[in-house]
Amino acid sequence: MTKARVISIVLVVLIAASVFAGGNRQSQSDGRIRLNVLNYMDATEANSVPDNTYFFGEFEKRNPDVVIERENLFNEPFHDKTRVYAASGNMPDVMYVWPSGRSDYLHDQGLLKNLTPLINKDNIRAQYLPLTMDPNQQQGGYIAMIPQGITTTHAMFVNLEVLNAAGLQPATTYAELRAQVPVLRARGYDTVLMALQDGWVMQSCLFSAIAGRFGGADWHSKILSGQAKFTDPDFVNALDFIRQLYADGVIAQSCLGTSYGEGPGLFANNRAAYYIDGDWRVGAFITDASTGQALIAPAKQASSIRIGVFPEIANARINSSSSVILGTGWGMSASIPSGSPREDAAWRLIKWLTGVEVSTIRTEHGGTPTPSNTGLNFAAMSLEPMQQAIGALGNQFTTATVVIDGVFDSAVYEVINDVLAEIGLGGKTPQQAAADVQRAYDNWSAGRR
Repeated sequence: MTKARVISIVLVVLIAASVFAGGNRQSQSDGRIRLNVLNYMDATEANSVPDNTYFFGEFEKRNPDVVIERENLFNEPFHDKTRVYAASGNMPDVMYVWPSGRSDYLHDQGLLKNLTPLINKDNIRAQYLPLTMDPNQQQGGYIAMIPQGITTTHAMFVNLEVLNAAGLQPATTYAELRAQVPVLRARGYDTVLMALQDGWVMQSCLFSAIAGRFGGADWHSKILSGQAKFTDPDFVNALDFIRQLYADGVIAQSCLGTSYGEGPGLFANNRAAYYIDGDWRVGAFITDASTGQALIAPAKQASSIRIGVFPEIANARINSSSSVILGTGWGMSASIPSGSPREDAAWRLIKWLTGVEVSTIRTEHGGTPTPSNTGLNFAAMSLEPMQQAIGALGNQFTTATVVIDGVFDSAVYEVINDVLAEIGLGGKTPQQAAADVQRAYDNWSAGRR
């Protein structure tokens, strides 16, 4: 974590004691329950603002005994604020949560309530995909949140319009992709665009898949069980492949200065032939229902955009793979008393936010490509070509591998985030980077004993 980030977090901590203060959380003067909700929302994404307004406003209409006080944050400010709440001891009543990774400390510290008794009481387990009801898929080993869906964190968007202008076809191997670099560059195009200013993007949206290609589907379990190390050839080779991507010009070093919000617009404006992100990012390209405008019009989606996974790598252990994890979802504070009216209100909200109506809207509007709720009628949905393509992404690969920040502690994956950027900048060799990661893992492992 950078010094500037630490300072910004400390400043927020100084005022955190007044936020969500326990004495002001119980109820309105008219007896209604006030729920504090920390919501993850990208205000620039199509449909995001009106959808969230509807989700929470409609809940209040249908539950007149509840008042929602919602705080909307996105990307790093969201995670910084979440850590502040965790440190202050005043967690939001209901909050947006990762099943592991970015929310690992919430699970590890028991700050999220175990939802299993509520799920069993209402007998709703069958309303969700089995994987999303498996407690072993979540960091703490219990159901601390209900995921909105299952997430493929690596997807490769292909712009046929750019490729055709350069007389090219989509690359099926890395050798073909590398050979396209000078051809595209001569016509003013980048090859692969990624928004890498935030370190998690490379780790989650590409490197997790590459580590799986070189290490095999069980590479992470070998490290966790002590059968392998980050300094072994498989992981070093995966890091070296990232170095090769920059050296070959497949990914321009300038991507390290591209913010996450800029990526979709650059790709939509034909800046590059390929764009790598997660499956959720399709929501940035489709039509905004409130304006009728799309970053990529449906006609162009159909004619010019394809979605798959990274091409075959000659010396990889496996190919035809991508990185997959439980999606984000909703949990409630462990401090809410069991059996209380507040727990009942928070539980009603979580069921609503992961229920059929909200899940249908989120699917139609691009927010949840693979929803966890099993009650959706896909045949009745109006999905744009890119949504249909992302929905079929699972057919584009045969092996699902792990997402690094889903299986390793933040003390480890944050170092991986950092060294990936250092490799891109030429400041570290893959071997040095692997040694840094192994050291971080050893320190974390020793702290658990």
